[in-house]
Amino acid sequence: MAAIGVHLGCTSACVAVYKDGRADVVANDAGDRVTPAVVAYTENEEVVGLAAKQSRIRNISNTVMKVKQILGRSSGDPQAQKYITESKCLVIEKNGKLRYEIDTGEETKFVNPEDVARLIFSKMKETAHSVLGSDANDVVITVPFDFGEKQKNALGEAARAAGFNVLRLIHEPSAALLAYGIGQDCPTGKSNILVFKLGGTSLSVSVMEVNSGIYRVLSTNTDDNIGGTHFTETLAQYLASEFQRARFELLCSPLFNKCIEAIRELLEQSGFTADDINKVVLCGGSSRIPRLQQLIKDLFPNVELLNSVPPDEVIPIGAAIEAGILTGKENLLVEESLKIECSAKDILVKGVDESGAKSFTVLFPSGTPLPARRQHTLQAPGSISSVCLELYESEGKNSAKEEDKFAQVVLQDLDKKENGLRDILAVLTMKRDGSLHVTCTDQETGKCEAITIEVAS
Repeated sequence: MAAIGVHLGCTSACVAVYKDGRADVVANDAGDRVTPAVVAYTENEEVVGLAAKQSRIRNISNTVMKVKQILGRSSGDPQAQKYITESKCLVIEKNGKLRYEIDTGEETKFVNPEDVARLIFSKMKETAHSVLGSDANDVVITVPFDFGEKQKNALGEAARAAGFNVLRLIHEPSAALLAYGIGQDCPTGKSNILVFKLGGTSLSVSVMEVNSGIYRVLSTNTDDNIGGTHFTETLAQYLASEFQRARFELLCSPLFNKCIEAIRELLEQSGFTADDINKVVLCGGSSRIPRLQQLIKDLFPNVELLNSVPPDEVIPIGAAIEAGILTGKENLLVEESLKIECSAKDILVKGVDESGAKSFTVLFPSGTPLPARRQHTLQAPGSISSVCLELYESEGKNSAKEEDKFAQVVLQDLDKKENGLRDILAVLTMKRDGSLHVTCTDQETGKCEAITIEVAS
């Protein structure tokens, strides 16, 4: 049975189909295997893809780009605020939701980001149908590691609105591994694989342990200083000649160093060394750059670099393979596609350091595979009769703001003691659906309090 895999990136989208035991990317009606994720609105029509991108200069205020960065987000989200500031197409808040304000001259209309994504998914469906026929609508959609429940739901709903039957949402690094046949049948022993993704506007690095799943994502950076228009246009210059290649590498050398430094930080944070990595998988069109590939090879001299599948096609191919696997299963539950597979943000607990200043400890780093369980001992003076455990979520590193607090557990009526500290053991269990159960117990008296947060990050 035929099935479809779709990857909607920040700057482009790509669709692959699974048929007769293999997955292949399908070219669009312009003959391109990758379609710009751009939608332009004119007086009479909605234009998607290359034509929309080519007309953006003369119709820039009605051309939507990088919709993935705002999809499922609210106006208070820092990433949404950054996007709104940089977008050439006006974004406003209307009835509590973000909208694009489109003015084609005849009328002004307000368009949901989900509707923009729907048009791009419709283009992908049309492309897939050109080789499969209109009866094939089963699809697997890829999502970034840092997408929370709202972002995942928005992406899934946009695909359904385009007429797709969404079998599952899977993370982009997982799809990349599937494209190389990794993770379908785990061999004896462990294989640590680094997945490096550098697309049009994103940098993400993750380490995978095949037998246990994904460890974590160190960073997802949507700064145009790493990707986006600057990177794309400079890459075009590089392609022009050897002289331009040298100039390109010189201009982008600081950016390449940032990429390598992100890998070094990830290895240090996850407790790995370069020698612990068995394979490196390259994803995203910008990871084609020879100089960047060489720097990665220098960092991992004895590691197999997997780039035989075009980096901008590897994720949709993996998604198509997953779709092919799922269409062969009976009684597939649609609800499974909405389950959160990892924590989207850092979950932290607030404490006090030796100097008396506030400190934060990360208990669930973003990207932690779910379900997961953590223990934390909170120490408090024995002279106080109540202790409060405060939980925060953050996208930063080991820090949080007061407004990021989402839960607290209070132990009251504790017996006071003259000297020493009391130990409060906190046990946190995050389930696959994102709910978080917290139990706090006074180790001396056994007094206990517990709460459940229905959906945490």
